[in-house]
Amino acid sequence: MEEKLLSILKNQVVKALGCTEPAAVALAVARAREILNEEIENLEVYVNANVLKNGMCVGIPYTNEKGLVMACAIAMIQGKSSDGLEVLNNVDESTLQLAKNNISEDKIKLKVDFEKDFFYIDVRAYSKDNYSQVIIRENHTNICYESLNDNVIKNENSLENNIDLKNEIKNYDINDLIHFSRTVEIEKINFIKEGMDINLSLAQIGATKDLGIGLSKVYMKDIDDVYKKAKALTVCASEARMSGYPLSVMSSAGSGNHGLVAIIPLAVIGEGHEKSEEEIIRAVTLSHLVTIYVKSHIGTLTPICGCSVASGVGLSAGLTMLENGNDKEIKASINNTLAGISGMFCDGAKEGCAYKLSISVTAAIEASNLARAGVTIPYDNGILGKTAEKSIENLHKVISNGMKNVDREILEIMLEKLN
Repeated sequence: MEEKLLSILKNQVVKALGCTEPAAVALAVARAREILNEEIENLEVYVNANVLKNGMCVGIPYTNEKGLVMACAIAMIQGKSSDGLEVLNNVDESTLQLAKNNISEDKIKLKVDFEKDFFYIDVRAYSKDNYSQVIIRENHTNICYESLNDNVIKNENSLENNIDLKNEIKNYDINDLIHFSRTVEIEKINFIKEGMDINLSLAQIGATKDLGIGLSKVYMKDIDDVYKKAKALTVCASEARMSGYPLSVMSSAGSGNHGLVAIIPLAVIGEGHEKSEEEIIRAVTLSHLVTIYVKSHIGTLTPICGCSVASGVGLSAGLTMLENGNDKEIKASINNTLAGISGMFCDGAKEGCAYKLSISVTAAIEASNLARAGVTIPYDNGILGKTAEKSIENLHKVISNGMKNVDREILEIMLEKLN
């Protein structure tokens, strides 16, 4: 169990520059350009509704621009697929101008494939005489198909042969995740500290620079206790990231904002309560694992806000551990969080997400406080189950069976604003 959970952690806790959906699209474009090995004259990009929704309104690093088309335009010119989700790095003024030219010359056709109900990006790049294709599916970096002039280079396109390592966490339960976080040798999870450092660095930038829509300024005025400070710094980091500030963050389960929620509050509260570095690392480890566990059940991108129902849940578990809660209280905090904010829907990545993160952090803190005070929302309430695992399964049912048309309706509202 230990080595498998370590592998999952290292696979799912990775650095990302900017929002992960534009980064993933740029990754596919960069790889298509490498395969073509010629100047791209035209580009066709097909994405599922979730990818389009999450990439429409978010800032692109090193620019004052937003959206997937700009990410594609930059990747047509520069970027290495080996950089993964940091592919949109070091964009200079010359590259930006060329990218704008690509857009003005209508070289990029972005289309939504409503039939794909899973994470999906299909890039087709054309030079004068040749054509390459790259497909990413199921998660942000999983390039499963490559071809040049219809000659297949790589094909792992069937779902059966494309089992995401993340999904292997389903073989465990919450007790396993708690036990691992409490007992694994600290040297094996010291890499978690890097994520704490870089996410806090972005939080400090958001707190001191005039970025985004002004949320950070408001939250930083009210940090008279450690919990308010934890929430404020999470908002600062998210607003900076969503506005396109060019600094990588440590993501969790495929999302940078998930990583901010899973890490920053625990680091701030832990320091404020004079917890040891080891105690904080172990709490953040549990936060990541529970976040990944929830996302493995509900999907990579969903109609509901993962910062509430995934990383918010992970944070509540990690905080309860950090505050010396027992195993029963940790699981109660998960149910309490789901009882409170399981209905927050996702209307795409944008600067306003920072406000949703503040709500998630608040809910997680209160859920943990309730659990440690002996209060658990009873399982006969709404979608809750007798166990934390059952509550997560019930949440999955609501999303997969009851909310099939939500993303399409949200996306159509968003697209109307562009007309």
